[in-house]
Formats: sequence, C-alpha cells, structure tokens
Amino acid sequence: MREALARLRRATGLPIAFGGLIEGRHQVRIAELSGTGTTALRGLNVSSGNGLGGKAVALTRPCAVTDYRASRRISHEYDAAVAAEGLRSVLAVPVVVHRHVRGVLYGALRAPTPVGDRTLSAAVAAARDIEQALVAREEAAHLLSRAGEPPRASSPAAWEEVREIHGELRTLAGRLPDPALRAELLAACTRLARAGQPGAVAPPGAPKLPPTVLTPREVDVLVCVAGGATNAAVAGRLGVRPETVKGYLRSAMRKLGAHTRLEAVVAARRLGLLP
Repeated sequence: MREALARLRRATGLPIAFGGLIEGRHQVRIAELSGTGTTALRGLNVSSGNGLGGKAVALTRPCAVTDYRASRRISHEYDAAVAAEGLRSVLAVPVVVHRHVRGVLYGALRAPTPVGDRTLSAAVAAARDIEQALVAREEAAHLLSRAGEPPRASSPAAWEEVREIHGELRTLAGRLPDPALRAELLAACTRLARAGQPGAVAPPGAPKLPPTVLTPREVDVLVCVAGGATNAAVAGRLGVRPETVKGYLRSAMRKLGAHTRLEAVVAARRLGLLP
C-alpha cells in the first residue's frame, strides 16, 4: 500500500494520497498516509456507502468530487477528518480482487480542482498494482500451505509435489513487483530446497559449493528443467528467449561440473539448491 501511494503521487502529480484495506465487514481502515500534513485521517474506518471511499466500495468503481465539503453526491460522516487535513478535491479508487473490494486508494488536492481522466487512469493503475500483489500473496500462501512439512523419504509422490510447488513459487516470485514479498517467497523456496532430496548422499569427490554459487535465474532454469521442460518451454515460463535459457543452462552446468542437463539437476539437488 505504501509503495502504491508513492507511485500514485508520482504518476498523478497529486500531493496527497492515503488508503487502506478492508478490515471486518465492508469497512476500510485508513492505515497509510503519504503527503499529509496531519494524522487526522489515520485509523479512520470507512463503512461501505459512507463518504467518498464508502461510495467507491459500494459501487465497485472509482469516484471523485471536486469539493468534498460541498458535494451533494456523497454523505458527510468524515467531514471533520477531511477538513482537518484541508482536502477539497478527492478521488477514491477501489482495490478489487476476484470481484470483491479489498481496499481503497485516495488521491487529493487542497484546492477545488476537477480530476482529469489521465489522473484517474493513473490512480486506477496504482490500485491494480495492489490487486496483483494481493493475488500473488494469496497464491503464495496457498502454495506454502500445500507444501507443509517436507515429506519423508518414504513418500516420493509428496516430494514430487514439493518440487512442483517450489517451481511455482519461484515463478511467482519472479513476477512480483513487491521486493519484500519476493524476498519472502524466495526464502520459502530456499527452505524447501535445503530440505534436500530424500536419501540423497553426495558421492566422494562431489563439488562442495556454497548455496549462492548459482544465480537466481540459473536456479529458475534448473527448476524448469527438473520438471522436464524443454528450452522453449522454459523460455515461455520465464519470459526470456530460448537462447538466453541455453546460456543460463550452460553456465549452471559449468559451475556444477555437469556434462548433461540431468547431471546438473542431480548436482543442484545434492547441494540443496533444488528440492
């Protein structure tokens, strides 16, 4: 939310932005402020249908007013907080995930200036960023819940599921704009990978390399290769060219002392780079 508010201000030129997510039943709690001069709006609980943000929640679409205090198109339960901050022109954009409103982004001016279409479009784009982050977080939580505790050696089918989840998590992490969430997912991937292949023992003379010997992209390629993907399929999954995939694979094989794709996968598993 904090990063989305900063992007909203940069993209729209609006000096003030604030917002929050749904807490409880159809109530948005304003938790993040950007560019405000007071804390009057912080912690404000906006109910569906009330005020500008509540109207945006109820209608599931962006709403704007040129003069908040004088507008007859909204109710005025929150006038005191709005007046304390000196806001006049305000827009509110709902954050909608799977047809359900999950939060609201606001942008505002201290002058009664109409909000143009370009400003509104930029605010909608900022809301979409939050929507994507929420979807990714929920998808990640689902994948992690499926992983649970690493299975024992007696459950090879469960290990295959863990490997599948590991690959999905890494792919998801690569799509995330939120660096904190991306780091969280990659840390989870590392935990899954270090659980190791059940029963695997490195043979005498096997290379003893640190976990960071491969770049993240080289690991991503090996994850796909371990699942049986061709170079073309890996390229499609990672959003790169097949030639780039070949380069990553050659580099990983060289670092791992492997002569084939399969040898590279086995070596990476022995080193705890893949589950």
